[in-house]
Amino acid sequence: MTTPTPDPLRLSDLQLYTVKDVERLLRLSRSEIYLLLRAGRLASVAEGRARRITAQGIRDYIALLISEAQEKAA
Repeated sequence: MTTPTPDPLRLSDLQLYTVKDVERLLRLSRSEIYLLLRAGRLASVAEGRARRITAQGIRDYIALLISEAQEKAA
């Protein structure tokens, strides 16, 4: 019997963060987080009435900031 190969998606990638968690991680205010969510710059999923942000969504937002900074510098 063979063991299944592990999924390349790490467990931490499945973590869902609350807005409060993301405030701490990105050092932004609650209202700034909600503005980013409304503008589509920070991806989220709905869990009932709450919004949750994935680890990948946070990484994508940081990559977007880096890309924008590089474009301005060029």
